[in-house]
Amino acid sequence: MMMRAVVMAAAVLLLSTEAMAQTGTGPVIVVDTTKGAFEVETFQYDAPETVAHVIALVKRGFYDGQRIHRALPGFLVQWGDPRSRDLVQESEWGRGPNAGSGTPVGVTEMSRKRLHVKGAVAMAHPGNPARADSQIFVTLANRPDLNNKYAVFGRLVSGNDVPARLERGDVITRMYVKE
Repeated sequence: MMMRAVVMAAAVLLLSTEAMAQTGTGPVIVVDTTKGAFEVETFQYDAPETVAHVIALVKRGFYDGQRIHRALPGFLVQWGDPRSRDLVQESEWGRGPNAGSGTPVGVTEMSRKRLHVKGAVAMAHPGNPARADSQIFVTLANRPDLNNKYAVFGRLVSGNDVPARLERGDVITRMYVKE
């Protein structure tokens, strides 16, 4: 009887550990801007392809020096268009086929578990979630109207006040994966 109880307890512990791993989080991305820094905890188990895609872009310095191209108070702040480094192209920032890295994520990873609450970090796309590429946005308020339309791949975990202070043209000085 005692052995059976020990086996049952071990099985429950194993299942709990596996469940925690599946709902756990992934790497933390630090976003340094001209108005301060904030950190994004990624959801590698809910959006593995999206997280891997963004981490690869971060590691190659893709976002460094880009500008915020969309900042709507009380709604969102967005970046990820490499052309935003060029002030001459400002009228085109965030739009068109050249507004990304050129390599979309290729899958749709929307989850009913990861919603567009204040501080959610998600991928923008040109009408098809599988075509999301490099444009990232942070919601500045709860936005249930965005649920099941954009893949949420992370959430703010520090510097939560910084995105709301960002304006169009502010610079992402550097993004990196926190070690």
